Amino acid sequence: MNNFINSAKKVLLSNKKNGYTLPTNNKLYPAQWNWDSGFIALGYSHFKLKYALDELKTLIKGQWRDGMIPHILFHDLNTNYYPNHSVWACGNKIHSSGITQPPILAIIIKLIFDKYKIKKEKAEFKKIIKGVLKYHKWFIKFRDPNNSGLVSILHPWESGYDNSPLWDYSMSKVKIPKNLKYKRGDNKVVNPEYRPLDIDYDRYVTIKNHLKKNNYNPNKLFKASLFNVVDVGFNSIFLRANKDLVKLLKMFDLKSNEIETYISRSEKKIVKLYNKKNNSFINIDLKNKKKITIPSITHYFILFADLRDKKLNNKIIKNLKKHSNKEKYFFSSIKSDHRKFEEKRYWRGPVWINCNWIIYQGLKNKDIKFANQIKKKTINLVKQKGFNEYFSCKTGKGFGATNFSWTASLFLDLIFENKYEQL
Repeated sequence: MNNFINSAKKVLLSNKKNGYTLPTNNKLYPAQWNWDSGFIALGYSHFKLKYALDELKTLIKGQWRDGMIPHILFHDLNTNYYPNHSVWACGNKIHSSGITQPPILAIIIKLIFDKYKIKKEKAEFKKIIKGVLKYHKWFIKFRDPNNSGLVSILHPWESGYDNSPLWDYSMSKVKIPKNLKYKRGDNKVVNPEYRPLDIDYDRYVTIKNHLKKNNYNPNKLFKASLFNVVDVGFNSIFLRANKDLVKLLKMFDLKSNEIETYISRSEKKIVKLYNKKNNSFINIDLKNKKKITIPSITHYFILFADLRDKKLNNKIIKNLKKHSNKEKYFFSSIKSDHRKFEEKRYWRGPVWINCNWIIYQGLKNKDIKFANQIKKKTINLVKQKGFNEYFSCKTGKGFGATNFSWTASLFLDLIFENKYEQL
């Protein structure tokens, strides 16, 4: 096992730059990504707390004045990546994208605090936590202006699961301009079979251009955006993050009334996305007034939110056990018998280690036997197939990038969990 642990550390350290870490060591993702950094910080915390802290501090440095933490920070401006800093043309202190990503930072920081007795780094963590509080308030103010208890995403990239079939209907309503011009490079770096289609990218860029046209103004975009979806997985992460943030704020004697109120509202509202007839969750396309029913693994992130409804949790777990019961490796990002399932293409079928990790975390206090089965199978998949970006649920073959940072990080976390090893 020590060889695998050392290999995981090597992946992180080889992808490390000055104060941040790349998702991989090729030209596919040559920048700092928001939720990648959260997972990466957790991995570092198992052998070098300073690197974890650096990762989080650098991410917070890129926070916008209104509170948003962008999904990409461009530290290196000499890149052929598309869309790069000049295409987004925005940022505060650091060039960035104009959208965000799943807000996992509070969750990661709470896990690090659970592991360490933070002393000398306490002031630095307090500053980060204040930034996270501002970030969460941004979500509540600008992504739920009607105070419903559920936040919206305004671009598929914000979900983190870019080309999931969850977005197919909403994306089909986006009209692509005839004069649209851009040059993507991702499908030159890795096999195009593993990446989103050109039609997907046409729509991504169209939405991005529209956001830019509106100067990324959060006051306008909730109503104006070409894409506005309430996603179960994203809201599950936000609900869990709010719960963990409240605990962190209390550690530092900071106020949390607004967050506590929002948690209560979210708890009541998110369960209404559950369809009792077919025992599954739905997403809501607010833009097109449409309910989306796609069997995505991200719907099971609801277990991570720790709802206080044992009966509902048990139903969800029962369904989860059926999600990949026909496949050798789990969990496929889309149920493998669904017509939209694709074994190799990004978020349309492959197994992602961060999804397994999120679901494992959500199951630990609900079904420990199943949780341990997920943990064991996930560790073994990485040991057998390597630190890939994603994997086939049928053969375990790795797709996308190799030497992938969050795969290495979460592998370390699953192995060490409540222990730590000093480098």
